[in-house]
Amino acid sequence: MRSFQSVIPRLTALTVILGLMSCGGKPAAPASTTQGNGGAPAPNSAIIDNIDQSPWQTCGSCGNPGGVGPTPNFSSRLGMASPSEDGASTEFSIAPTVPFTNAYFFQQHTPITSQLNSLTYQFDIYVPAGSETAPQAIEFECQQVLDGWVYNFAWQAVYPSHVWRTFNYGANNWESSSVAFNGFTPGTWHRVMAEYHDDTTAHTVVHDALTVDGTRYLVGITHPAFHSGAANNQFTNAIQLDSNLAPASYSIYVDRMKITYQ
Repeated sequence: MRSFQSVIPRLTALTVILGLMSCGGKPAAPASTTQGNGGAPAPNSAIIDNIDQSPWQTCGSCGNPGGVGPTPNFSSRLGMASPSEDGASTEFSIAPTVPFTNAYFFQQHTPITSQLNSLTYQFDIYVPAGSETAPQAIEFECQQVLDGWVYNFAWQAVYPSHVWRTFNYGANNWESSSVAFNGFTPGTWHRVMAEYHDDTTAHTVVHDALTVDGTRYLVGITHPAFHSGAANNQFTNAIQLDSNLAPASYSIYVDRMKITYQ
């Protein structure tokens, strides 16, 4: 993933395709794990709900370094009755013609012009049978730009190296976490919930926790924010599909997507 730099494409996020080509090595044992709270919002939280059914934009291959390089065939379709949990999921698909390309889908929201004391990005994901080993990686992110400072909150599920990674926007690099990734069992729904916050005085980004299918991993990963040189404000979320060496075509379905913040 590359980051959404303006849109700041980072998600390079969802940025660095070289980073997508797996980082190798055996992941460390998970940090402390506890059962998640189901994503119950704190009092006075703002909620952007059911956003998988809002229109998605794309910048094609902007997930490549520099936003250049081959562009795969890709698509997104709203209102999919099956598979779905609430009667309408969204399908994201990629049909690459060369290895290690990607498809980046994003949404822009009203800018958040204050510090994010908490930010939760959660959704359910379904991988059809036959596609369980097709991805190189699946990435997702939220990104706040405040007075030109880019606070990027991105995760990447890497199939070859079986690890979850976070994106260090300033260093333009994916970094392995202590959380192992064992793939998404096909033909069933999986819940993913990522928790973050930022510090607009110290200009830091913190990945607090990642919950997958009810198991909450406390990670506490901190990265510096990055100043774009502009003075703009922006708030986005995104999903990116990365193709493997084959390259294999695949689709995923997303439902019950929600952003909660304070």
